[in-house]
Amino acid sequence: MGESLQTMYLVRHGETAWSRSGQHTGITDLPLTELGEKQAAHLQGRLAGISFAKVLTSTSTRAKRTCALAGFGEVVQPDTNLVEWHYGEYEGLTSAEIHQRRPGWQIFKDGCPGGESPEQAAARADLVLQQVRSIDGNVLIFSSGHFSRMLALRWLGLASEAGRFFALDTASVSVLAYEGMKQPVIRLWNDTHHLIDK
Repeated sequence: MGESLQTMYLVRHGETAWSRSGQHTGITDLPLTELGEKQAAHLQGRLAGISFAKVLTSTSTRAKRTCALAGFGEVVQPDTNLVEWHYGEYEGLTSAEIHQRRPGWQIFKDGCPGGESPEQAAARADLVLQQVRSIDGNVLIFSSGHFSRMLALRWLGLASEAGRFFALDTASVSVLAYEGMKQPVIRLWNDTHHLIDK
């Protein structure tokens, strides 16, 4: 099953007001900013010419809008498992504000009180990957920052705490694949070249 997948393209949604300010945006359903809309539109050229057997998106407005502006609104399948990490009591707070409450906090190690633990986020990611690995062909996914990082960790078989090393910008494209159709690898991470001078 896992050997049939060629490539998984992972796209983070375009900018929102809270991604710009650094506030954690889980269940708060914010729209894209004007810049976020432009970023999403530039994804159309970046992804043009690639054939996808399936396109999946988070059910958040920011991810669905990014998907639509990237040109995949007519073929996408929404998936509730692709929503962002549930931040619980940390929803809307910046990392600096969270560290004032809890010094040394790391989401991939500590999770969020009243929200999701790393184990819970990983379980959702596993459900997504189980679906992805059953598809014969390229898959395109639109999701959010922390959950996309968890998808990559689960793809590679890394411990959750390694997520702190995987920075991910808005409207970035990452590519996860297999080497020799057996070993999960990162082919490309956090590519934003399509946004330069736009």
